[in-house]
Amino acid sequence: MTPVIETHRLTKRYGRRQALSDCDLSIPPGRVVGLVGPNGAGKSTLLQLACGLLAPTSGTIEVLGAAPASGPAQLAKVGFVAQDTPTYARLTVAEHLRLGARLNPGWDAGLAARRIELLGLDPAQQAGKLSGGQRAQLALTLAVAKRPELLILDEPVASLDPLARREFLQSLMEFVAESGSSVVLSSHLVADLERICDYLVVLTASRVQLVGDVDELLATHHRLIGDSCDPAAALSGGQQLIQASHTERQSTLVVRSTAPVDDDRWTVAGLDLEDLVLAYLTEAATVGRTPVLETQR
Repeated sequence: MTPVIETHRLTKRYGRRQALSDCDLSIPPGRVVGLVGPNGAGKSTLLQLACGLLAPTSGTIEVLGAAPASGPAQLAKVGFVAQDTPTYARLTVAEHLRLGARLNPGWDAGLAARRIELLGLDPAQQAGKLSGGQRAQLALTLAVAKRPELLILDEPVASLDPLARREFLQSLMEFVAESGSSVVLSSHLVADLERICDYLVVLTASRVQLVGDVDELLATHHRLIGDSCDPAAALSGGQQLIQASHTERQSTLVVRSTAPVDDDRWTVAGLDLEDLVLAYLTEAATVGRTPVLETQR
């Protein structure tokens, strides 16, 4: 099947600053993808490249098998909600929907109207007078009513309160369940991603650090706790060290292993998604190393 986003040595520079560096990535269709990384890691740059808002410095990117924004048909396949959930302050909700219908040949007016009614938005209300959560929901409505094959969301809930954030994500998942569209969602809020995402991409320092199916990644990462030791000497073959911390008496390691860890020297525990992400981000920030793995299907 055609990947929804595929890159090869994708690089983007702003002057001397490297936003993305030799990014190789293949995201399978039909997934809800969480894109995670610290500020400046390249998340927004990657998503803007996928939307055709930016052009690569070098390397290639394809979205749904074609160059981003390569024509009207390609534009119609991708919905995008930017970080500030942009709307036009002086336009009413109804005027936004009419604008969406004029700009998008595949516009689903019934879906848009149903969402506005379910959300309790007043069609006559100007967008500038809506709450942050309401504006985010309006922006999501404009994106999903074009019936995209791929929906790209760049930190859409970053500024929302917990209730508005939950309502937004619930609306998103209802759309995914009904449409079967693929979603790529960037966020700093890993707890939110854990509830809705089944695929994970971690970016640090302009590079892909980790990518794969969430269930598989969680099943193959373990926390080992034991007597203080040198990890290089303590780990067996097939176990890859991701992060290590030590006290005088105790070592705590995060390792990756496809085989079960069966060693009396260690107390073995699993990781949740936040533990997994933090292990990679912390270690990458500490040692500034190159990417350590890539798992793709």
